[in-house]
Amino acid sequence: MESSRAGRRRARRARRRPLLSTALAVVAVAGVTAGSTVCVKARAHSGAGAVSSAASPSASSSAAAGEEASVERATSPSAVDRKASLAKAMASVTVPSGAEVSAAVLELDSGQSAAYGEAAFDTASIVKVDILATLLLQAQDAGRQPTAAERAYAAKMIENSDNASATALWHTIGRAEGLDAANERFGLSATSGGDGELWGLTQTTAADQLVLLQQVFGEESLLSAASRTYVQGLMKAVEADQRWGVSAAAAGSSWALKNGWLPRSTTGLWDVNSIGRVTVDGADYLVAVLSKGTASQAKGIALVEAAAKAAVAGFASAP
Repeated sequence: MESSRAGRRRARRARRRPLLSTALAVVAVAGVTAGSTVCVKARAHSGAGAVSSAASPSASSSAAAGEEASVERATSPSAVDRKASLAKAMASVTVPSGAEVSAAVLELDSGQSAAYGEAAFDTASIVKVDILATLLLQAQDAGRQPTAAERAYAAKMIENSDNASATALWHTIGRAEGLDAANERFGLSATSGGDGELWGLTQTTAADQLVLLQQVFGEESLLSAASRTYVQGLMKAVEADQRWGVSAAAAGSSWALKNGWLPRSTTGLWDVNSIGRVTVDGADYLVAVLSKGTASQAKGIALVEAAAKAAVAGFASAP
């Protein structure tokens, strides 16, 4: 499983040109955790290691940090302010022992964004947004509308997080090969589809999830206005017991989201993730928070919500 995924990543990186307007900055956190903050614009990507309770960055984050050596570094005062504010906010988040969390925020009006952490995480069910975006892009390419069956699967997959529906559409899009092809067009540079039937083990970063969210909520998208409106509507209608996550940072019910949660059989620990759009004080933000290594789903949800609130507040407070 790991060897074939790694091969796809190397092949995809070789096909891509480095994206511009990406800033890299490494920030030490409280002497015992390591992290980084990245300021990006529009569809640019990524930064450095995730916030972690471990004493040193993971090998995967260290390796990834060297992959974007040719990008331009941002120097504008606003970019520095965003990075510093997000770094300070994320440093205040209490991370359980052995767990990791990464967050990224983008303000839709200005296009300014920042990401804290570059480490790869399992998507769990947040990949269902990516599966649907891929399905809609493929349908557009074919000059057709989604079928009634596809729309039924999509509604259950997003609103109820139904796994059987996700598997059905995973086959429709061509599994990892189809997802990866669409993501290359969308601009995701650090996301790789899970092997075989394992769509929930797709690997991604918080910064890449912002790029995906821009395809869903931004006007400069490969998806048509009708496709974007369709996905947004489903993300606003998730069932009541799944309305946690980035919604914690929103004002009232002004959110649209998709969450993911997965207990890993190899460790007994949890992946808990949340992506979406929130509105705070009249401003719209795209937010992605990824976590792994918590002892329970409840602890993962608490971590994700604390990180979402801190990230949005810190990002918004930049001068």
